Amino acid sequence: MGDKKQQKRVFINDVDRYSSKHIAKFLSTCVTGEDSEEAEAVETPRQSGPVFQIVGTSSTKDDKETSLLELYTSPTREDLLERLLECDVVLYNISESTSEQQVEDATWAITALHAEIENFKSRKIFILVSSVMTWAMTKSQNPEETNVLLTEEEFRRRRPHPNFKTHHNLEKLVLELGKGKRSKLTGYVVACGLQYGKGENVFHYFFKVSWLMQMPQVPLFGRGTNHIPMIHVYDLGGVIQNIIELRPRTKYILAVDDSKNTLEEIVKMISNTLGPGEINLLSDQDAISMKAFKPEELEYLNISLRLDSFVIKDSFSLAWTSVAGMVENMANIVEEYQNTRKLLPIRICVVGPPAVGKTTVSEKLCNHYKIHHIRIKEVIEEKITQLKERIDRADPESFSEDVAADAAKTQLEICNESMEMNAGRLADYLVFDILQEKLNSPPCRNQGFVLDGFPKTYEQGKLIFSEEDPENQDVMIKAPLYIKQITPEHVFALNATDGFLTQRARGLPQSVAEEMRYTEEQLSSRLTRYRELSAAEETLLDYFDELEIHPEHIDVTTDDPEYADVVKKITKLVGVPKNYGLSREEQEEEERKKEEERKQKVAAEAAQRKRRNQAALAEMAAQYDEWQENLSEVQRQEKELHDAHSLPLRNYLMKYVMPSLTAAMTECTRIKPEDPVDFLAEHLLRKNQQE
Repeated sequence: MGDKKQQKRVFINDVDRYSSKHIAKFLSTCVTGEDSEEAEAVETPRQSGPVFQIVGTSSTKDDKETSLLELYTSPTREDLLERLLECDVVLYNISESTSEQQVEDATWAITALHAEIENFKSRKIFILVSSVMTWAMTKSQNPEETNVLLTEEEFRRRRPHPNFKTHHNLEKLVLELGKGKRSKLTGYVVACGLQYGKGENVFHYFFKVSWLMQMPQVPLFGRGTNHIPMIHVYDLGGVIQNIIELRPRTKYILAVDDSKNTLEEIVKMISNTLGPGEINLLSDQDAISMKAFKPEELEYLNISLRLDSFVIKDSFSLAWTSVAGMVENMANIVEEYQNTRKLLPIRICVVGPPAVGKTTVSEKLCNHYKIHHIRIKEVIEEKITQLKERIDRADPESFSEDVAADAAKTQLEICNESMEMNAGRLADYLVFDILQEKLNSPPCRNQGFVLDGFPKTYEQGKLIFSEEDPENQDVMIKAPLYIKQITPEHVFALNATDGFLTQRARGLPQSVAEEMRYTEEQLSSRLTRYRELSAAEETLLDYFDELEIHPEHIDVTTDDPEYADVVKKITKLVGVPKNYGLSREEQEEEERKKEEERKQKVAAEAAQRKRRNQAALAEMAAQYDEWQENLSEVQRQEKELHDAHSLPLRNYLMKYVMPSLTAAMTECTRIKPEDPVDFLAEHLLRKNQQE
């Protein structure tokens, strides 16, 4: 039974940054039992498992990060030192920026660990991932020699860029504190080239501009003649893996690939592979004013060094991802870039009878997914225009342009002859060639497209999308071959009855119906033709079924001009957009518009509430006035009624009561009895009896 290799605990700082994140991912995938001469010699291979336990710091917590065993979010230095002492390897990466804080943190870490060296239970490795910017001002020993390669052997002669002097000083500190055969702390410095791959970092601007195809030329800032030392970020991870496992005697290591490309060669290849194929020389100041790069980022891109690393070539066992460099491996680097950033093309085909709404739905899908609307008539017109422009703009003194103009002239003549022979229509084979060229263009290849109502038949689909069978194709392969880069991955068939479509067309203005060929006679003829094609033995939908791209049928039953339900169903099936979101400026503009709309909505609601309140107050005032009027009227009527009721009683009192009462009170006043009330009562009683 083979010895089980003990896992090493590796600390990496700032795993939320590009370089450290991908180094952590690479190391987390290293396993025991990988192919090697030793493993092949053993009859029973060792069980594979992770070699490293990765822990690290981050400024933010990321629950989705699976490459880490533990993540420390902004720990105190006291807590962090405890974590570092638990690790076999401590890696500090300062290669990505001129940040003084990163250098200060790494300086603290190596100093704090060195102070605790007597308490180490086992030997530890400290790896400083620095930058070739600490070599930026290094000159050849012989000024007369040009294109001289610098190697690690000359690391003591290195001269840093003015803004990387602190990096340089830290490199010397790590080598000083980490030396000594008996020391329990071994220090290594890895001066790495500009890193690329896995979604890109410093080169991302060039990839993004190329992918978006919003500029006819990709900007190149500066002269572009400077040689840039580079390394794929996963190859940098491989260098670190070898340092941990091999503990090489050389403590200063250059991590660069074999490429010696200039910035111009790099940007040109990015543009050719992913973008328009052209570059435009601009100044560094343009880069800053365009917000393409920050000044500190331009410092990296302006470096000019030719470096060679003997250590990683002679002593390390690297499974290189990109030993020849970015330019030579651009196709793979572009694929990594698209997959890492999930910039995947969305290819859709929308078919259906005339007047069902294919074009409207296609336009809305293009707006939603930021992809390209392909209408066969417009594609042909665009191609004819391009051929004419190529002929007119050709420079006779330029051999390449002259050759291109001749080719364009020949192609244009073929198209014109075909249209003359076919009553203004191009032959099918020319249409298919033009469409294939369009679908293979960088914009369609990068972002994707919506094919609007074409192709129409099984044969057309086969001629456009099918790949010719290779000569030695296995006869057992049943699935037909097709060109995946241009074939729709989603097919939607919109369905509606003839009666519904005819009724919809009747609602159009006559001029619009004539322009779209939706007059009653034309529509009837086109519907008949469409139903015939749909009833054929082999239909376009059958072709996609054979490719296992199964069409989705969507019924159009309501005359909704926005096709909200149809678009909602399609986007639910296709999924979320797979492209760049809004830029920072676009996000700010979008937020500004949303804030303005919110304010306008709030103001409108406030104004409406005010109007409602004013109307309510006016209504209440009117009601109050009416109530007051009614109350006055009621009071007047009550008074009149009271007066009317009280008149007979007054007359009775004046005639029969008041005379007797007046006489009694006069008598009472004269006599002045002790009890006037009793006297009045007896007096009135006697008077009443006498009468």
